Amino acid sequence: MRFACALLFVAAAICSASAASRLKDIATLQSARDNLLVGYGLVVGLQGTGDGLRNSPFTEQSMKAMLSSLGIATGSRQARSKNLAAVIVTAKLPVFARAGSRVDVTVSSIGDATSLSGGTLVMTPLQGADGEVYGAGQGAIIVSGFQAQGQAETVTSGVPTTGRIPGGAIVERTIEARFGDNQHLTLQLRNPDFSTAVALTDAINEFSLNRYGMKPAREQDAATITLTRPKGVSAARFFAQIENLRIETDTAARVVMDERTGTVVIGQDVKVSTVAVTHGTLSVRVSELPKIVQPEPFSDGETAVEPNTEITLEQPGGQIATVAGTDLQELVGGLNQLGVKPSDVIAILQAIKSAGALQAELVLQ
Repeated sequence: MRFACALLFVAAAICSASAASRLKDIATLQSARDNLLVGYGLVVGLQGTGDGLRNSPFTEQSMKAMLSSLGIATGSRQARSKNLAAVIVTAKLPVFARAGSRVDVTVSSIGDATSLSGGTLVMTPLQGADGEVYGAGQGAIIVSGFQAQGQAETVTSGVPTTGRIPGGAIVERTIEARFGDNQHLTLQLRNPDFSTAVALTDAINEFSLNRYGMKPAREQDAATITLTRPKGVSAARFFAQIENLRIETDTAARVVMDERTGTVVIGQDVKVSTVAVTHGTLSVRVSELPKIVQPEPFSDGETAVEPNTEITLEQPGGQIATVAGTDLQELVGGLNQLGVKPSDVIAILQAIKSAGALQAELVLQ
């Protein structure tokens, strides 16, 4: 398949053929959304990798409060155990989740614990933005990272202070959503674009006109489409009928560059006006080579050091190439002619944009 996809050395220039996408993949219902939950809890059962209670006094306070609620008196003596850690527990309450269903939770240390591996989260209430408790989390933590430590060296892989508990939270309260009674629905595009919004509206109206004899969709702006539910059909059934409609999506020409990793992603519709590009690096090398000068025999002269400086100029490459990017393939081919590295590609694209020859949005990360 001949298509404008190429690899700029380590950098990536990614593109895809214009293909129709399903409505459910490019838009979401505004009335149906997830909710975020958060809670503060304790992780126990750590093998000496927990919080230092002297450095994290809130951990000791939480431990004493937990034991006190269980009927255990701890007194005023300071604890020295490093087998527990204070954590923040986060979860996402899915839309239409009912009481008794389970959701995944993420557990992150907030103290000086070095690892949560092998720990167990004690029952932690999870609150919503309104302060109400909507769930409770508890269970063994799965940690993908690890840490190995010796007397002179420490090796860490991944992030051992963050873990997950699949299905670790039980929903205690249902967020009521009157979705089925909604006469008007609102679609939000994940990537706002006027052309995509109009194409989506036309596809919905064409389907509904043939099935229900009406046009229920109307575009509001680049990201919003309003729908009027046909009579005699529930909102859930109506959305199920249109969510698999396929639409040709459109996006603005964009070049995304990550200077930290040297990644360059060039969109399919990026165009470049004819421009000449020269690329090369100037290296200046200064070497001090002092010479020892001896006096003439039987003279009163003294041995001296004579300065000797050698300066070398090198400018490898320095090719001049003409880049006329009528499409992505020609743009990538023109840049490849220069034989540049990903970091140099970023500099060249920035210079082309400054010259007004890059017909695309430049996004720096």
